[in-house]
Amino acid sequence: MGLIATGIGRVTAFVIPLGVWADGRVVGGYRLCLVKWHSIWGDKFYQVYVNGKFAGATVNCEQRQIVVCVPSSFETAMRIEVFAVEPEEAGVDFSEALESYGGSGRVRICLLRSQHLPVGAMFEVYFDNGTGEIDYDNPLTVEPVSVWPCWQDKAGYGLSRFGMSDFGRDWSAGVGFGRGSFGMDEFGVDTDAIEWVSEPLEAGAYRFAVKVRDEGGNESEYVETGEVTVVPAARPAETVSVSSFDKDANQLVLSVV
Repeated sequence: MGLIATGIGRVTAFVIPLGVWADGRVVGGYRLCLVKWHSIWGDKFYQVYVNGKFAGATVNCEQRQIVVCVPSSFETAMRIEVFAVEPEEAGVDFSEALESYGGSGRVRICLLRSQHLPVGAMFEVYFDNGTGEIDYDNPLTVEPVSVWPCWQDKAGYGLSRFGMSDFGRDWSAGVGFGRGSFGMDEFGVDTDAIEWVSEPLEAGAYRFAVKVRDEGGNESEYVETGEVTVVPAARPAETVSVSSFDKDANQLVLSVV
């Protein structure tokens, strides 16, 4: 069934204090956070994700809080999400399903690593910097990225366990049927993928392109993406204080520094 986002509210997160001063100030715990929530579900378990990564799960249907590890995040705010799941799926990592949630300011580009790509192949990423026109003179990648950083992954005559596979193939680390990007390579073989993640970008709409070249300098055609919308992650607030509270309207106004 997967993640259930509805019916869950009032999610709050607290740094676990290691000590409390006389004036009420606390010494925060290191990379530990208590997450609490309310839910309408009485027959579900719950999973917590931090910045899109699986952080922990409850052990029964009544539990409405959990302590999770969080990264040291000084430049951007952390994104903590709580989802309900079926009890038998409590230990299943659904991180891949969270791509549409929130923004990180980064763009992930996936390149299929087909066995048709030669040994020594490299690829570079280009973008339009939000102008609508891709700049092919200045790659976004600092250095070309190797398609085959591990030589054992490349199949071919004499490239791996010589004579231990089909003639001309020799393949000790082949991606088997259903184990890679299904249906994107030869029948029964499949292919795996390379993921490249950009540095944080400013808010806007961007287009990207990828070019592959071999050791001889021969280049492939540019493969361009459609328009990608980038939403930067929120910056953390160093201090939050209560500015005012309207009891009649039940409205709280916070001041953020």
